[in-house]
Amino acid sequence: MLQALLPSPRSASLRLAQSASKKAVVGRSAFVLQQRRGLASEAEHDVVVIGAGPGGYVAAIKAAQLGLKTACIDKRGPPGGTCLNVGCIPSKSLLNNSHLYHTILHDTKKRGIEVGDVKLNLQNFLKAKEDAVNSLTRGVESLFKQNKVDYFKGSAKLLGPNEIEVTGNPGEKDAILKAKNIIIATGSEASPFPGITIDEKKIVTSTGAIALEKIPEKLVVIGGGIIGLELGSVWSRLGSQVTVVEYQNSVGAGMDAEISKLTQKSLAKQGLKFKTGTKVLGAEIDGETVKVSIDSAKGGKEEVLEADVVLVAIGRRPYTEGLGLENVDIEKDERGRLIIDQEYRTKYPHIRVIGDVTFGAMLAHKAEEEGIAAVEYIKNGHGHVNYGVIPSVMYTFPEVAWVGLTEEQVKATGTPYNVGKFPFAANSRAKTNLDTEGWVKFIADKETDRILGIHVIGPNAGEMIAEGALALEYGASSEDVARTCHAHPTLSEAFKEAAMATYSKAIHF
Repeated sequence: MLQALLPSPRSASLRLAQSASKKAVVGRSAFVLQQRRGLASEAEHDVVVIGAGPGGYVAAIKAAQLGLKTACIDKRGPPGGTCLNVGCIPSKSLLNNSHLYHTILHDTKKRGIEVGDVKLNLQNFLKAKEDAVNSLTRGVESLFKQNKVDYFKGSAKLLGPNEIEVTGNPGEKDAILKAKNIIIATGSEASPFPGITIDEKKIVTSTGAIALEKIPEKLVVIGGGIIGLELGSVWSRLGSQVTVVEYQNSVGAGMDAEISKLTQKSLAKQGLKFKTGTKVLGAEIDGETVKVSIDSAKGGKEEVLEADVVLVAIGRRPYTEGLGLENVDIEKDERGRLIIDQEYRTKYPHIRVIGDVTFGAMLAHKAEEEGIAAVEYIKNGHGHVNYGVIPSVMYTFPEVAWVGLTEEQVKATGTPYNVGKFPFAANSRAKTNLDTEGWVKFIADKETDRILGIHVIGPNAGEMIAEGALALEYGASSEDVARTCHAHPTLSEAFKEAAMATYSKAIHF
């Protein structure tokens, strides 16, 4: 899988002569700049990490643990990057608490619990999100101190192959850091939609969508991927009429097609409306309303949707603004991703790149694995990430999680395969929890029984998929999983039964 995700290694020289020449030129200019500005010059670090998101801060901590003098730079201030500050973590707070609210309103009576006068305090609802974020960012800073990582709050700019300017740190002098090794982990930003202006009030990205000051009566989500469906779910549970507009004919980009259909059906039952196979022509603010012009992807069916808020969630793109790549001539591909070899190296062997700013899935846990591997390459000369075993999770209700190949991908290879499924409706714990929607799906090689992919839609799917990732990592067969004793009564028994259904037959279905 790594071969498919990363470009081939560069030639052995890696343009070292060009690098050395550029280093000398830029090094002299950095010295002049330092003299002119009176910048503080820091002692040389073994590793300087640019970016304190999941990939960057994990890389910095790992480097320090391996005995390398390490610094980490991030202009946001609080570490954690997009994920911790305005992405994964705050959105999960909103998803969890909106689900609790929706459950109290609609699902407690059938459980024998009668609740009256239920109210939502949106200000405190959002404060709970901020409290979680602040606690975790402080935790990362504490880990930096504990591991003796020098943390610089400011903007990083490459002056040369071994020099980084740090500016804009409140209360601190600007500085130039010297580094034997550099790891770029600057992450990504929301992709803009051509012709649509984001104001983060009426037309928002995910950043604005987690901080709306009031519940919109109507919300249009442009993009039916994970971010759009998660945040659409949040506001739908709180009372918004949500319409998801997706160019493709299915939602949940990357999902197994069978799972995607069930996901859309489930969310539609919860009140979300879908317009798939539909393209957005534009969106304009008209007073208190946003008018979104749409058309069939095939053309000929133009209409206008009106909304209080529009969420643009069409994906993310690498973020390199102000990084000074022009000073070192580090190359990008046509999508703005920094070009690296299989050891995460740019044209400069000591400058490595990880996470969203380069190739592969834009997932926090993928970036973390790369951060550790990149540092291990620096320290030990070898590192490893199994790109075929990176799980994906969508934290809607029900949750959706998968690892390995989809059925469509397996079919495209021509490999004979078996599919086994088991519904949560037949699982005893799901029955007692009154949470029976969804099922577990296994895909295995028909000849060897080796597991090729696992897909779960249902309760606790995000936690359950870890067992699937471990199974794929060790090359397990479906029979291996089926013959492993699972505690009763647990949701994980559905996992075992799906494995049984793949190589033989399930017991309880």
